[in-house]
Amino acid sequence: MALELEEAFGAAGEFGGGQRRLTAFLVLLQVYVACQSMLIVLVGAAPDYHVDQEEIPVSRAELAKHIHFANNFTSIVTEWYLIEQEAYKVGLASSLFFAGLLIGNITFGPLSDKLGRKPVYISGLFFDVIFGYVTALAPNYDIFAVSRFFVGIVNGGMALVSFVLTQEYVGKSFWSFTGSLTNLTFAVGIAVYALLGYYVREWRYLALVSNTPGVIFFLLSFMLPESPRWLYSQGKTAEAEHVLQYIALGNGKEQLNLKLKPSAGTLRKDESAPGILNLVKHPVLRWRTVILMYIWYVCSFVYYGLTLNAGELRGNLYLNVALYGLVEVPAFPLCMFFIEKSWSGRRRTMTSFLVFAGFACIFTLFLPTSAGLFFSPTLLALCGKMMVSAAFNIVYIYTSELYPTVLRNAGLGVCSMSCRFGGILAPFVPSMKSLGPFVPFVVFGISGLSAGFLTLLLPETLNKPIAESIEDLQTPKYQVLKNKKAEETSWKKILKFPKTSLEKNKASVEKVQ
Repeated sequence: MALELEEAFGAAGEFGGGQRRLTAFLVLLQVYVACQSMLIVLVGAAPDYHVDQEEIPVSRAELAKHIHFANNFTSIVTEWYLIEQEAYKVGLASSLFFAGLLIGNITFGPLSDKLGRKPVYISGLFFDVIFGYVTALAPNYDIFAVSRFFVGIVNGGMALVSFVLTQEYVGKSFWSFTGSLTNLTFAVGIAVYALLGYYVREWRYLALVSNTPGVIFFLLSFMLPESPRWLYSQGKTAEAEHVLQYIALGNGKEQLNLKLKPSAGTLRKDESAPGILNLVKHPVLRWRTVILMYIWYVCSFVYYGLTLNAGELRGNLYLNVALYGLVEVPAFPLCMFFIEKSWSGRRRTMTSFLVFAGFACIFTLFLPTSAGLFFSPTLLALCGKMMVSAAFNIVYIYTSELYPTVLRNAGLGVCSMSCRFGGILAPFVPSMKSLGPFVPFVVFGISGLSAGFLTLLLPETLNKPIAESIEDLQTPKYQVLKNKKAEETSWKKILKFPKTSLEKNKASVEKVQ
């Protein structure tokens, strides 16, 4: 008997042992991604220094004779004397990395939709490692800066495709769990990088140590299968069946005679694969994309803006970097709890977090700076950061569910691109304090509130089937909720996995036979 794709996942397993291993591998990859993303924070840090004459020399040779850096760590600042008039080069290298992320997000998504998830992911990881070593061995600043630009392209693109792979290896009801786990691991990866920096104080060695795990991930990545959802969306039903058989065996199940129904998105020979223009051409996708792009932009804008306003932490550099990541950790169990509840779901939960983040910014105006620890504007702003971090986590999951498989990477790529603009603009907002000390918080607050209310215009995806093709979006079954009693939340499935797995496997095998 031919099965729908989700029914086949039910037979093979939605989150069995094999899928857990695949997910764990790609989730751990986020530690490497975080180290590359946060590299400039420590590698570009400026230690204390003093110049033993009143006027700072113009030439580098003279500067080297008269400047004295604290010897607690080295960085590109100490090696290439990036101070005073040259200090902008540290920020420029960081901007080049984010510019690379922009390009990677918008190019790797459509490429993986067209060529496949695995080859694009492996290619991106390979060049990520190569350019990472170029960064560590750069003989001068120019090569260092250019290498950071190319690392941004391949790191951002590769991370995007690996996130989609993580989602598409498991059943739809576990997407929220794997998506949250991915973002949680990235936050922990920031703390891991801070720990590495604490023990490795020479910047070139730190760059080498941070980049080397990528070699291990690259070699092991060849064992990953292609996404069965992508194969099915391309009309490669036999290959999708083969991958599902592989997943079933990895889950400890006997060989199943899985047969899939022909995909509704199968292309004729004279047709081309859906491209990024389909996000504009189809009215449903057009408005979803516009709204999602703004939400992604606001998430990044408010997140980095609150970091700059409330995260001016003094003291130990490495502790500050670690806290920068760990402050996000409590956000993930919060959003995991709410997005699986029928009375909240994805849409209402994200709306609430964005609105709370907006109000946190605005209420900061009414608290005096001397109000104490528990009522200080800094603590309230950090709570707002936690709220927007939770919204950031949900928007990845929510966006994945709103786009059909054939355009999922393209949609995520476009949204991630708009997200980068938020990160680029956020550092300029604190300069608006010249208009009034409250202006930056008003800007962040209004942005969070507007994005939160716009989220209500999007459809709910909890307990709905995933669209595989563009045509599926017009099918009634993709617009109506499934029977809620027939669906269990991913947390319940995790807690009761052995029992539900045996029962579900038995029922699925009987149905297939």
